[in-house]
Amino acid sequence: MSDPGWADAISAHAAEQGSAGRLIAGLVTLEREALSFCRLLERWARGDADPATPDGRRAALQEAAEKVEAALEGVESPLSRYLLELEPERAEGSSWFGEPGQAELVDWEPVLSRAGVQAEPHRVAAAYLELAVLIRALEGLSAAVGFEASPDRGSLWAGLFDLRENLLGRAQDDLRALAA
Repeated sequence: MSDPGWADAISAHAAEQGSAGRLIAGLVTLEREALSFCRLLERWARGDADPATPDGRRAALQEAAEKVEAALEGVESPLSRYLLELEPERAEGSSWFGEPGQAELVDWEPVLSRAGVQAEPHRVAAAYLELAVLIRALEGLSAAVGFEASPDRGSLWAGLFDLRENLLGRAQDDLRALAA
């Protein structure tokens, strides 16, 4: 598998390619697991009851949450290291890591109820929201790179900082609770 487009922006501004490589590997894993988590919930929202039993669906949600949580833990150290190395001289730049859109604001309570899954809907909603924003942000960064409009050093730092602040902490806590 080749690196996603957003990886070029990270590599281009790296002080050390080893740090960039570890961050890229961690983000690739995180993006894959986040997509899997979100797609599982989206299938249920469409009425696709897979796995076939409520116990199976509960286990699938727990497993997906565990995988995202592990991916978040795996990206934490490389992201912090890369941010230290990347820190621009001036704290100016606009973040490419966006705010939630209307499509990401979903009431998961009726979906979980219909699926027969006992989980706290507010935790599912918060985790889904943060992961959907992550996926959209990385896709946007890939598009910017593809259009040769890659963010400058300050903007890349701002976006990665926002990524860390949004995912590590609150979202990680919600995923831990869902995985338990």
